Amino acid sequence: MNRKYLVAAALLVGMATPLSAQSVTAGIDAWQHADYAGAVGIWRPLAEKGDADAEFNIGQAYRLGRGVQTNVAAAKTWFERAANQGHVDAQTTLGLLLFEAGDQPTGLKWLKKAADQGEPRALLVYGTALVNGDSVQQDPVLGYAYVSRAAAQGLAPAKQTLDQLDQLLPIADRRRGVAIARDLARASPAPVSTPEAEPVKAAAAKPAARLAAKPAPAHPAASKHAEVVPPKGTSAPAASGNWRIQLGAFSQRANAEALYRKVSGKAALAGRSPTYVANGAVTRLQLGPFETKSAAETACKSLAFACFAVPAK
Repeated sequence: MNRKYLVAAALLVGMATPLSAQSVTAGIDAWQHADYAGAVGIWRPLAEKGDADAEFNIGQAYRLGRGVQTNVAAAKTWFERAANQGHVDAQTTLGLLLFEAGDQPTGLKWLKKAADQGEPRALLVYGTALVNGDSVQQDPVLGYAYVSRAAAQGLAPAKQTLDQLDQLLPIADRRRGVAIARDLARASPAPVSTPEAEPVKAAAAKPAARLAAKPAPAHPAASKHAEVVPPKGTSAPAASGNWRIQLGAFSQRANAEALYRKVSGKAALAGRSPTYVANGAVTRLQLGPFETKSAAETACKSLAFACFAVPAK
């Protein structure tokens, strides 16, 4: 039986599991046997009485359309009820769902709450928003601190983003970010592992079970592959080469597209195309190709924007 996405109350050594938590666990057992309606039937009365884990699980059922008809609005309602009780998975999932729906400020509010509890996905998305000034006041140093905390927990997209920031930010800012990250880690609860990091998570707040299905993407177009969009209205010959310049990483693709529109008329970019590289919750704007790294770096300097050369993949 694969319990990869479950929180098992039995793992909390030396703590007795109350009846409500046992019932939530029974719902998870039903869910694992594909008895989704039965699982929902177990969770619903507990959720209606305010059990945060049951509320979160009901929200997942509505989001996934298992045991009930798919209903994103109902999912958000249940997630919000759990999130208001400090349920970190609910805060993260709700924040990402709101991102997908275009309500970035509210999504960031919930993601910050989860990030303050050490949730790595929330740390990455909120940190990226801070670096870019994306619906929050821009603070690259604090953003670096958030992203580095996510990377330290093994979150692969966070490691990639941190590598990019290491090229973009001065070493003094990075050192300040690392110091802030240490302070935040000491002040926050124990880090929460992502579902991908280990097969079973133990609940930190109480001995209860929760379903932790794969999180909603921050952007519906997110994929493992870059999407290349040809430039509009240019008659310059197509360039060639194996280098691009990266102008930023954004929690919403629309912001990456807006930046491209702002710089697309620059002479240094004639014949170059935008590439939107989606990686989980982040979309990176890259422009190219350029024949050499030196040519890419020269183009960066002429744009008066913070950017750097990256290999085209």
